[in-house]
Amino acid sequence: MFNKISAILILSVAFLSCSTDDNRTNNPNINPISFTISLNTNLPEYSVLQFPGNAVFVANAGVRGIFVINTGAGVRAWEATDPNHVPNECSTMILNGVEAKCSCEENTYTLYTGQDLGKQLPYTLIEYRVSQSGSGINVSN
Repeated sequence: MFNKISAILILSVAFLSCSTDDNRTNNPNINPISFTISLNTNLPEYSVLQFPGNAVFVANAGVRGIFVINTGAGVRAWEATDPNHVPNECSTMILNGVEAKCSCEENTYTLYTGQDLGKQLPYTLIEYRVSQSGSGINVSN
């Protein structure tokens, strides 16, 4: 009896946590696009990524570009389209230090976690896979 109750509780918790994750990751506003890009931190446009707390905008990747940040604990990459509305002429966010800001709706997100700052919006930034090898950073989805 105890094993059945334990199994039901575990499955319930797993189901509820998946539902919450789906809300944050299965974004109906942005259709995924397949890409892979390599960044060389020895090049001037990406050299700031050698140091923690620096971010860059890369226009030729993702849906409307990507933001790449060195968090100090690793490198993370995010879609540059505001995840909380359908892409349009002003939905490409602007890099402001370690934050991304949408000029359409004034939504602001931290590039450290992808969370919005202050509004409790339904979707976080869409994160891409990152791998590093020496001075190379590969970003893909």
